Amino acid sequence: MDNILIVSVTVFLLCTVILLYRNRLSLMLKSKYRNKLPSGTLGWPFIGETLEFVSCAYSDRPESFMDKRSRVYGKVFKSHIFGSPTIVSTDADVNKFILQSDAKVFVPSYPKSLTQLMGESSILLINGSLQRRIHGLIGAFFKSQQLKAQITRDMQKYVKESMSSWKEDCPVYIQDETKKIAFHVLVKALISLDPGQEMELLKKHFQEFISGLMSLPINLPGTKLYQSLQAKKKMVKLVRRIILAKRNSGICRVPKDVVDVLLNDASEKLTDDLIADNIIDMMIPGEDSVPVLMTLATKYLSECPAALQQLTEENMKLKKIQDQVGESLCWSDYLSLPFTQTVITETLRMGNIIIGVMRKALRDVEIKGNLIPKGWCVFANFRSVHLDDRNYDCPYQFNPWRWQDKDMSSCNFTPFGGGQRLCPGLDLARLEASIFLHHFVTQFRWHAEADAIVNFPTVRMKRRMPVMVRRVES
Repeated sequence: MDNILIVSVTVFLLCTVILLYRNRLSLMLKSKYRNKLPSGTLGWPFIGETLEFVSCAYSDRPESFMDKRSRVYGKVFKSHIFGSPTIVSTDADVNKFILQSDAKVFVPSYPKSLTQLMGESSILLINGSLQRRIHGLIGAFFKSQQLKAQITRDMQKYVKESMSSWKEDCPVYIQDETKKIAFHVLVKALISLDPGQEMELLKKHFQEFISGLMSLPINLPGTKLYQSLQAKKKMVKLVRRIILAKRNSGICRVPKDVVDVLLNDASEKLTDDLIADNIIDMMIPGEDSVPVLMTLATKYLSECPAALQQLTEENMKLKKIQDQVGESLCWSDYLSLPFTQTVITETLRMGNIIIGVMRKALRDVEIKGNLIPKGWCVFANFRSVHLDDRNYDCPYQFNPWRWQDKDMSSCNFTPFGGGQRLCPGLDLARLEASIFLHHFVTQFRWHAEADAIVNFPTVRMKRRMPVMVRRVES
């Protein structure tokens, strides 16, 4: 009897706290902001709508969370995700404003576990002049012809090495193969490290590090976050050893990698710890973004024979010219293939490798009649814009030809973000994908296994895109 009474009182008190929390929050919002806030719901107390948001993110239709609410509340609505009241935007103009605003209006906002792993000095989190300085230095180096030539040579080398081991009777796991290739290429560009024992050790620690990016924010021995933080410490130690070796041997005035670029800068704020942290953060595209781009391009081409045929014909013509001239292709040869670039663009639109960005408002901001209160987060969702039938005809259909006469500078297309935090590696991602596709379609014909034809989240998180290949006779 006593136990029943205790349980009843506990449930009553809990319900009372929840109701008081909801009523207080509702009254606060109504009194302070009246009718300026976008429509929407904050969901359950404390957890908000996080569970449904995450559940949809891991489904075949991550945009279903946004679509369901935008149909009821409009393209901009309020919610409560990852522990913070949030304004969600699926409006291209609102997203553009958010991306182009400076650090006086919005600052990056990420889940706590990711913030802890990135560190306070990460380029993803820092603001102001230091962020602009680092972003500018890295962006200029990534755009240089020197690095593009190096990336092309390395990419050709590692692609050929990988493809030479492919067997016709065995499935080839595209995502696994492209991860190996892209990671080697990127690490070489960052710290001039070649494949070998140190590279394998770095890769092992990196796998442990990246597995905790979206873990629970509990830093205790045995937890995923703790293991990831320990792995990052080991990587930082390795990268600092490389930085120290460069300092002792004399900093190269003509930079060979990103470490050289940052060491050449005179700013005292660019400490060895800051450089090491950011080098590790910049390894993430080599593990995630670029391999997913190449994997999804393979997936979409497998589903669209007409696009695959035109892509193959275009690349075969280039290969024939290369064979006649007897010289290796350079980076401009790959990027000059018009249909190949439309395939990559359409893959970026449909695949949405960067689903969106989260920012925190430093003051009350009003955009197109929608208020984002100070202290609230805002989620600029790119995927919903890219898959909106008001922006693209038949948005779920892979159609590279749609880009032949379309302006890619439109705010309806933001696969790499925008503004001061535009991804500095966007040109290199296109280059690597172009090189991979060229060698793939000129050397092999393939068919995807039945379970390989899956949507973006599944191919990214669970599957490795198995295909059965057959070599093309010379």
